[in-house]
Amino acid sequence: MRFCVAIGAALLSFMTVGSAISKAAEIDSSAEFAFVTDFGSGKVLMEKQPDALMKPASMAKIMTVYIAFERIADGSLSLDDTFLISEKAWRKGGSKTFVEVGKEVSVRDLLYGVVVQSGNDAAIAIAEGISGTEEGFAEEMNYVARKLGMENTVFRNSTGWPHLEQHTTARDLNILATALIREFPADKYPELYPMFAEKDFTYNGIKQGNRNPLVYGTQGADGLKTGHTAESGYGLVGSAHRDGQRVVMVLNGMKSMKQRSSESRRLIDLMFREFKLYRFYDKDQPVDRANVWLGTKNKIDLVLEEPLHLVMARSDRRKMKVSVNWNDPVPAPITAGQAIGTLVLELPSGKTTYPLLAAENVDGLGMFDRVGEALKYLIFGASADDFAAE
Repeated sequence: MRFCVAIGAALLSFMTVGSAISKAAEIDSSAEFAFVTDFGSGKVLMEKQPDALMKPASMAKIMTVYIAFERIADGSLSLDDTFLISEKAWRKGGSKTFVEVGKEVSVRDLLYGVVVQSGNDAAIAIAEGISGTEEGFAEEMNYVARKLGMENTVFRNSTGWPHLEQHTTARDLNILATALIREFPADKYPELYPMFAEKDFTYNGIKQGNRNPLVYGTQGADGLKTGHTAESGYGLVGSAHRDGQRVVMVLNGMKSMKQRSSESRRLIDLMFREFKLYRFYDKDQPVDRANVWLGTKNKIDLVLEEPLHLVMARSDRRKMKVSVNWNDPVPAPITAGQAIGTLVLELPSGKTTYPLLAAENVDGLGMFDRVGEALKYLIFGASADDFAAE
């Protein structure tokens, strides 16, 4: 039995793990509701009442934008298409893009109006342009919510305007934001998600700034949407990307714009300071080497099926233990992908085991060679070259 234990960088390699981090329980927020995740792994970095029902306010507009992006991605809608502005859209109160009734407005301008200016009129125009009525569009919003796994969300309009039956959770909004970022990446759709990072937008001669405080100077921040009603309080769905790691954050139930701004900046910076993406092993990167018994090769590389990359608290990283084990030598023949042993990661939150696989095929020796090798082993034992510890 080969058994190896290492602590530190020597055996650090990769595999995405989604289990909760013990450190998350130690982080609090002044927001009433909070849910923060690592985008790449889905790991929960911080949570506070993540499944309690809350009002989405204008953060519901993320779903309106998501559905429009879907249509653009599948080719049924273009940014240059235009929608007719109805009297309902024009008359809607609250935040406005100031579109004019009876005018044709491009989908591009309407999306910027929703994303940057939080225009209720622009959101209704998109809803009516896609589904005919805002009520019909709300049905589409709920269908997409179920498809994405937003189990505790009900939409009743495209804007987040107060409605008795309309509600969501911090976890559900995080699911939505994560899906939007993942499904419409900037490298594939350069005109879509990047609009969330725009600091201002001018329509009809009226320039308005982005209501998201993160886009003004927070490193790597590029989205997404704020919300506020008297019932919901002040909320924000935010995201930032630094050094190959992205954090997605939902906060709601704060008491003022000032609190929303300071708390969102504090938490996003804290997440990047406290949690780090550690790239241990890439796919097909050798973890160790095993000796081969009676094979055409004396040794074989052991690899992981998937990369081993972990997002963890820096304090947890220092406590991490790594061990690998298998029965040595491994008898030939060996098939590429064959399970040979295991790699075990021990963290304060628990232990996780991953299979170690053969990196390639190794044929067994023929009968004559097998007899020769067996005799050699009986006479001389294992040679230093064949069975030396790596």
